[in-house]
Amino acid sequence: MANEHVLINIRDLAAEMLAPYPEYFVVDVRIKPTNNIKLFVDGDNGVPVEKLVAFNRNLYPRLEGANLFPDNDFSLEVSSPGLDEPLKLNRQYLKNIGRKVAVTFLDNTEKEGTLLAATEEKITIEETVGKKKEKVTTEINLSEIKHTMVCIVF
Repeated sequence: MANEHVLINIRDLAAEMLAPYPEYFVVDVRIKPTNNIKLFVDGDNGVPVEKLVAFNRNLYPRLEGANLFPDNDFSLEVSSPGLDEPLKLNRQYLKNIGRKVAVTFLDNTEKEGTLLAATEEKITIEETVGKKKEKVTTEINLSEIKHTMVCIVF
């Protein structure tokens, strides 16, 4: 696992870079053993590819200047979290209100439904249950959630 100090430094540098753009935020930072840094950035209305490229070009020299890796031996990827990444932050839940989500609980049980609301403590989903396809609204504490994925609906 990457050094916590290095991860915090990268997160701080990325947050500093994003400060002029309040609609964008850091979701996650991962470092592979090969010093490949993966920075996941999201936006309240998504992130255009051109922005991701600009963020990569802006962050790279900041990382070089921080001397976090011997001989600046690292690579950097800046991307938005794909649909295969779970929702992690309240802002991600908020931007996905109205979409179908699959919630996996800590005990590995699941519920699927439409995300209706999100706060810092809980989310509200509307499930369709039974043969009569009744709509049931359920509040779920974030502390009970293992992960939440946005469902791809065709």
